[in-house]
Amino acid sequence: MYLFDIFRSFLPMRNPIGFGASDFIIFTIAALMAFLLVAWAWLKPWIKQIAERTWFCIALLFALPILLRLTLLAHCPVPAGTGADDFSYLLLGDTLRHLRLANPPHPLHQFFEQVFVLQQPTYSSIYPLGQGIALAFGRIALESFWAGVLLSTGVFCALCYWMLRAWVPPVWSLAGGVLAVLQFGVLNPWVNSYWGGAVSASAGCLVFGSLPRLRRSPRPCYGVLLGIGVALQIITRPFESLFLTAAAVAFLLFAFRRHLLTAAKPLSITLAVASAGILLTALQNKAVTRSWTTMPYVLSRYQYGVPATFTFEPNAVPHAPLTPEQELDYRAQAAIHGPETDSLRSYLSRLAYRFRYVRFFLLPPLYLAIVACFLNPRRANCAWAVATIGLFALGTNVYPYFFPHYLAAVSCLFLLLTVQGLANLRMLISKQILLLCSLSFLFWFGVYLSGNPKVLPAAEYQSWNYINIGDPQDRIAIREKLAREPGQQLVFVRYSPAHRFQEWVHNAAEIDSAQTVWANDLGSENNLLLQYFPHRKAWLLEPDLRPPALNPYETGSGAFLRVH
Repeated sequence: MYLFDIFRSFLPMRNPIGFGASDFIIFTIAALMAFLLVAWAWLKPWIKQIAERTWFCIALLFALPILLRLTLLAHCPVPAGTGADDFSYLLLGDTLRHLRLANPPHPLHQFFEQVFVLQQPTYSSIYPLGQGIALAFGRIALESFWAGVLLSTGVFCALCYWMLRAWVPPVWSLAGGVLAVLQFGVLNPWVNSYWGGAVSASAGCLVFGSLPRLRRSPRPCYGVLLGIGVALQIITRPFESLFLTAAAVAFLLFAFRRHLLTAAKPLSITLAVASAGILLTALQNKAVTRSWTTMPYVLSRYQYGVPATFTFEPNAVPHAPLTPEQELDYRAQAAIHGPETDSLRSYLSRLAYRFRYVRFFLLPPLYLAIVACFLNPRRANCAWAVATIGLFALGTNVYPYFFPHYLAAVSCLFLLLTVQGLANLRMLISKQILLLCSLSFLFWFGVYLSGNPKVLPAAEYQSWNYINIGDPQDRIAIREKLAREPGQQLVFVRYSPAHRFQEWVHNAAEIDSAQTVWANDLGSENNLLLQYFPHRKAWLLEPDLRPPALNPYETGSGAFLRVH
């Protein structure tokens, strides 16, 4: 009854001052803004002192997103891989954890076919090394692949502050680092899946933070950091590394146009370090595809028809039999590509459609700051940052799909434009914008922290946040059930005819020694796998039932899985 009376008090005529629920929200925001104005005079010296302590800020911004995300584990647990990309990256991390670049093919590889994983000539992920290295480090250091995601996110947020210190005063650098935590560090898909984005974003920070430092003082250490950034991008996003390199070269040619020889030593070091990325890529190519120049995803495109080709190329044609799931994915990607090659009209239409993804990199109040950044007297920096973002947007537009991690390397440039715009506004307006950003984050963070089942589903449709809530597909429950069983397990996965894209077949780098082996249900051929694993307990999983059904496998119960 007491709670009911409290809620009734939010009705306009049920409280002494006649406020409704929206009135209380507006009043709270106004009170917080007023408090900020009063407190700013007292806080300003403290914030300035903190912002100038470089290593303290780096450590703070590294730890903050990790600690905040860990506080949500009760309702938003460690992500369970839910799709082909997640499982391919996890395979890559597990492969690297065993200190190898590829795994030998399995003699019964037909049972383990999955999207974005090669079975021949090696059993390997099709993805580049960068994200896999982060996952492998997390697994080795903290026994969790997701720990690698958290650590790389912390590194990215800390590097945002370091990068901004080369462009703007310390206070604004700290503000940019905090905005990175709010936007990318807790509720973002990059930290709540295994696809990642923080590794490529960290590469961009290293490059764009080293360039102005080299311009001011061409020291070898900055050449090393620039080379590390380029190399990291090469082994994470090889295609986009072309645009990152082009932007860096354009900056350096302009910065040293009159005295290029003064930068010869650090830039030669940059070339040497960056070439390590090319070497690692070639080594992975050789290990996975048996060719120094054929990348794993290129071989996957030849064998399975995915990933889709560039829009100026015709659709790929598979050269290997496809399971129904692989056929479904191939047809979906071919449809997104379209039956024809690109035209100027379709290219521009696709580019215009993708403009909405700017929201992924900016909280809504920061759009005002982006506009204001062009009022800055140092417009050259803004123009170069916008041109670099534009180069990435134009370049990645030749791929039929788009995901924000394609532009991850320029995430810090969005922050640079933001803080330069905030610095150009009156301090009162800047503080209000930052407060609104903080309140927006705190509101959604509080929603997820509350774990309210009536509110959480709506959160997915009200913001650009992406965070795993509970266990909606029962993946965690099924995994825990299998873990409680004695001995090793073998799970045959039987999809229904209506199955769509939610991959369940996934395996470790060393299939034979894994605690649980996941296999496609091939009907009468299942006996081959049962004979190969005679000591494993066999299960049949039907993931498309609600809830998914996991039952002991009965010999002869399978329906043959056709390949096309």
